[in-house]
Amino acid sequence: MSQSDLKVIPIFFLLLFSCSAERLQGDVPVVVPLHEYKNEILDSGGKLLEEQAALDIHYYDLDLKINPADSTISGSVTMQAHVIHQTGKYVMHLDTVFQIHKVMYHFPDGEGLQMLEFEHTDGLVFAGLPELLQPGDHLTASIHYSGRPRTAPNPPWEGGFTWEWTQDGKPWIGVSCQVNGADIWWPVKDHPSDRPDSVSLRFSVPNNVMAVSNGLLRAVEEGTPGFHTFHWVTNAPISNYAVSVNIAPYIEISRDYESVVGEVFPIIFWALPENAEKAEQLMVQVIEHMRFFEDLLGPYPYRHEKYGIAEAPFFGMEHQTIIAYGAGYRDDTVFDTGSGFDDLHHHELAHEWWGNLVTAYDWKDFWIHEGFGTYMQPLYAEHLHGEEKYRYFMMRIYERIENNLPIAPPHSRSTRQMFEGRDIYMKGAWVLHTLRKLIGDESFFASLREMIYPGGLPEDKAASEVPARFTDTSEFISIVERISGMDLKWLFDAYLLHSDLPVLQKTITDEGLHLTWVVPSGKSFPMPVDVRDGDEMISVNPYGGALIPHSNPEQLSVDPYNWILRAGMFR
Repeated sequence: MSQSDLKVIPIFFLLLFSCSAERLQGDVPVVVPLHEYKNEILDSGGKLLEEQAALDIHYYDLDLKINPADSTISGSVTMQAHVIHQTGKYVMHLDTVFQIHKVMYHFPDGEGLQMLEFEHTDGLVFAGLPELLQPGDHLTASIHYSGRPRTAPNPPWEGGFTWEWTQDGKPWIGVSCQVNGADIWWPVKDHPSDRPDSVSLRFSVPNNVMAVSNGLLRAVEEGTPGFHTFHWVTNAPISNYAVSVNIAPYIEISRDYESVVGEVFPIIFWALPENAEKAEQLMVQVIEHMRFFEDLLGPYPYRHEKYGIAEAPFFGMEHQTIIAYGAGYRDDTVFDTGSGFDDLHHHELAHEWWGNLVTAYDWKDFWIHEGFGTYMQPLYAEHLHGEEKYRYFMMRIYERIENNLPIAPPHSRSTRQMFEGRDIYMKGAWVLHTLRKLIGDESFFASLREMIYPGGLPEDKAASEVPARFTDTSEFISIVERISGMDLKWLFDAYLLHSDLPVLQKTITDEGLHLTWVVPSGKSFPMPVDVRDGDEMISVNPYGGALIPHSNPEQLSVDPYNWILRAGMFR
C-alpha cells in the first residue's frame, strides 16, 4: 500500500493494515480519546489510545545498561513509526518507577534532534511534537530513562525482573512481562495490535556474564569499565512481551538442525555451567520436539535466525527465538501426567507457532496462543505413547478447568481480564479436543496447518520472509468450516462465548436411556454423542432429546472415550 493510498483511508481501515506482512480479521481494537482512557500500569492491551492508534510502529532500538549491583537499568529506546492518522503528540507507556531524563524528536532525513517537553503521568509519557504529522509521514523519537524496574513477585505470571545469583556468585537475571506488559521495563506502545517488524537490542552487562536475546547476535563490544555490550537484532515481526533478555555466565550448546523444508538453522541452549550435562541430555528432547512441530504444523518460522533456549531463574516464557526455561531439567513439571517428556519446553516451543508466528491482535483471542499451545502437549503424549496416554492427559487438563470466564469474548479485553484463571489454557485445549472428534482427524489437522500457513508454504518462500500475521477466533472458525464443510458457529458459541459448560442430562426409564443437552445460553447445540452398548458403538444427537431403547440402560456407556466437553465429566 502506497503512502498516497494511506492518506485517504479512514483510521478504521488503516488499522487493518497496521503491520507489514500481517493482516487482521474481524473487529479492530476499541480506540478512545484520553478522557475515556485509564491506564493500568500492571495490565496490557484493552482499549487503545487515539494518539497511539495514529502510529504503526515498525522498529524499536533498545540500548540499555543492566547493572546487577544495584538492580537498575538505564539507557534509551528509539522508536520508528509510520503515521496513519493525523497527530501532534508522541505517547508511549512506561512504568512510573522510572525517571525520564529526556525525550528526543529526530527530524526526517537526519536533519538533527530536538528535545521535547514531556509529562510522565500514570504510566504514560506524553510529548508534544514540533509539527503536526499527517498520514504517510514518518516519526522517529527516543526516550532516555533510568531506574530500578519492578522485581517479579511471581514470574512469569506476575512479571518484572528476576535478580538471582549462580552458585559461584555471578549474576543470573531474567525478565518476564506477558501479563503486565513490556512497559514495566521499556517505553513501548503497550498493545498487542501493533508489533514492530524488527528490533535492535543492545544490552551492556558485567564482563563476567553474557546477555542473550531475540534474533541473531551481531557483535560483542567493549563498554564502560567492567561491562561489555551484546548487540542482537531480530528481523521478524515480534510482540512486545516476547522481547527479552537473559543474563548469566552461560555456556553455549549448539546443534545444526535441518528443517523439513531443507534449510539448516542453529538450535542453541544457553545453560548454567553446572548444568552442562543436563542441558546436553535435554537437547535430544529439544530436537525431537522441533521435529514433531514441523511435521504437525509446518517449518519452524524463524529459520533465518535461530531457536534459542536460555536457562532462566523462573519457570518459563515463550520469548521469540529465545524461550526462558526453568523446569530444572525435569519431565512432566507442568501437567504431571507421567508422559515422560519435558512438557514445559514443549509448551514454550509450541508458542513459536501459536503466538509468535500467528498472533492474536487483541487479548480477547488469547486462547489461540494458550489453548492451542496447551493442546500440543497431549498430542505429543499421543505421538509417544498412544491413545490411552492421550486420554489420560486430557482428563488431567479437564481437572484444571474453572469455568470462570468466556475464553473468547466478542469485545476487546486486557491481559488481566483474560488471565483470570486457567481457562484460556485448559478449556481452550478441550475445545480443540472436542472439535477434533466432531470433524475428524483429517479435517482437524488440516485446519491447524492452514491456520499456521494459509494456503500452504510456497516452495520459493525464503527463511527470511517470515509469514507472520495477526489473527482472531473468527478466522479459525472460517478455516474449520471451509475445510470440514460444516456449520460450526453453534459449537464455538457454546464453548467460547459463555463461561458455563453444556450439561448432558441422563434419565433412565423403562423405555431406555434418555439424553438431553442443556446449554446455558439456550441456543442450538446439535452435538452428537457416542454411546457404547457392549461391542457396538452408536452415535446419537441429544439436542432436543434422544431416546436409546434398551432393556438394561445401565449397561450403556455414554461418550466412553470422553471426547465431548461438558459439565460433570470424570465423576
